[in-house]
Amino acid sequence: MQAFSLVIDGRAVATADHDPVINPALGEPFAQAPRATSAHVDEAMAAAARAYTTWRTDEALRRAKLLECAARLKERAQAIGEVLSMEQGKPIKQATGELYGAASWLKFFANFETKPETLLDDEKKHVTVVRKPLGVVAAITPWNLPVLLLAWKLAPALLAGNTVVAKPSPYTPLSSLMFADALRDVLPAGVLNVLSGGNDLGAEVVAHPTVRKVSFTGSIGTGKKIMAAAAVDLKRVTLELGGNDPAIVLDDVDPKKIVEDLFWGAFWNSGQVCAAIKRLYVHEKVYAPIVEGLAARAKAAKVGDGMAAETEIGPINNDMQITKLVALVEDAKKNGAKIEAGGERLARPGYFYPPTIVTGASDGTRLVDEEQFGTALPILPYASLDDALERANRTHFGLGASVWTSDVARGEAIVREIDSGTGWVNQHVDITPLTPFGGAKWSGIGVENGRYGYEEFTRVMTVNAKK
Repeated sequence: MQAFSLVIDGRAVATADHDPVINPALGEPFAQAPRATSAHVDEAMAAAARAYTTWRTDEALRRAKLLECAARLKERAQAIGEVLSMEQGKPIKQATGELYGAASWLKFFANFETKPETLLDDEKKHVTVVRKPLGVVAAITPWNLPVLLLAWKLAPALLAGNTVVAKPSPYTPLSSLMFADALRDVLPAGVLNVLSGGNDLGAEVVAHPTVRKVSFTGSIGTGKKIMAAAAVDLKRVTLELGGNDPAIVLDDVDPKKIVEDLFWGAFWNSGQVCAAIKRLYVHEKVYAPIVEGLAARAKAAKVGDGMAAETEIGPINNDMQITKLVALVEDAKKNGAKIEAGGERLARPGYFYPPTIVTGASDGTRLVDEEQFGTALPILPYASLDDALERANRTHFGLGASVWTSDVARGEAIVREIDSGTGWVNQHVDITPLTPFGGAKWSGIGVENGRYGYEEFTRVMTVNAKK
C-alpha cells in the first residue's frame, strides 16, 4: 500500500509507524498514513513559531502566496481528488470539486480587503484600531470535507499573518497531507505543517503551549474537551460543532419544484454535512406530495463506489458512523415509524446505506432528536406554523435552518425566528467564502468565513496618538 509523509517545516517527513486508511466503499485498507509522535509535534510547533516571525511582517507576500496556493491546488485537483474519494467515499466529481472549492477560498482571502479602522481623528488625537495576528494556529479538521474545511481555516489564518499546524481526522488524513505537500515549495518553510495520527495526537496539538488559537470542526463532545483544554493557557477558540438542522416547508410551495433541492439539502455528501437538513417539517397540506416526491427520488438515486462515474451517493465514511445510523433508523422503526424508501444497509462490502425516507417518527425519538449525520431523513407533518417553529427550536443544536415558500419576504421573517447561526430561504447549505458560518447554542462558538471569520484569527490593538 502507498505510504504518505508528514509535512513539517517545508519537508516531507517519514515516520516509523503508520496507520491503515480504510476505503469505505470496500471496508478495507488501501493506504498507510504516517503516525506522528510527540517529537514531531514539538518539531512542527517550533517550525511554525520560527516562520511566524517573518511571515507576519509582509502582507503583500502573504496575498501573493495565497494566490499561488490556489493555482497549485487546481493543478493537483484530480490527483488529490482521487485519493480523497477513496478515503472519504464521496463521488469523484464532488471530491475534485472540493479541491476547486478550497482554491476559491484561498483566492477570496488573497483579495480580501483589510485596513485599520479610524475611531477618532481631530486636532488633539488620532485613534485607530488595527488587527494583529495571534501566532501559531492549531487547525483540527473532520472527515466529511477534509480539504475544504482545512482551506476554511488556512486561508484567513495565513492572510492575517498566523502560521498553522493542522491535524486531520484519522479517517481522512491523506488528502490533507497531499494538500500540504503540494504547497511545500509555494509557502515558506514552517508556515503550514500537517501531522496525522489518532485522536490523542489532536489532544496533544491542542494542548501544546506554542498554540495561541484553536480552530476546530467536529463533534460537540470533542469541542467541549477542546474548550476545556484551551482554558488552561487561555487559547482562543473557534468551534464549529454538530447540527440537527430543521427545514420548514410552508403550505404555499409547489412540491414538484422543491423536491430535488430538498433531497440534496439532506443527502449531499451522503448526508455527512453538519449543516444538512436533518429534520423536515412539512405543512399537512403539502405533506403527502413532498413525501411521495422525496421517496421516489431516494429510490432512483445511484448509490455506489465514489470512483464510479455514475455514482450520486457514496458510502458512509466509517464503521462507527454507519453503526450509529443503522441504530437510529432501527429505533425509529421500533417506535412506529414507517420506511418510505431505503431503511436497510446494502448487502455488499463497504459502508453503504441508501437514502432513507422515514415518516411517522415523532419528536422525542432518537432519529429526530439526535444528529444522524448520514443518509436518513425523518419527515414530520405540522398544522400550525407556531408549532413547527417551537419544535424546530426544541433542541441544543443551532447550526443552520431553512424555510421553503413561494413568498421570499415571508420566508425571511420566519427563518429569523429559528435559533440558528444561518437561516436559508428556498435553499440549504449554501455557504460561500463571503458569508459567515457558525452555530448557536451547542453548535459552536465563533464563526468561519467572510470578514467575521477573518477577525477570528486576529486580535484588536488600539493605537492612540496624541497630536
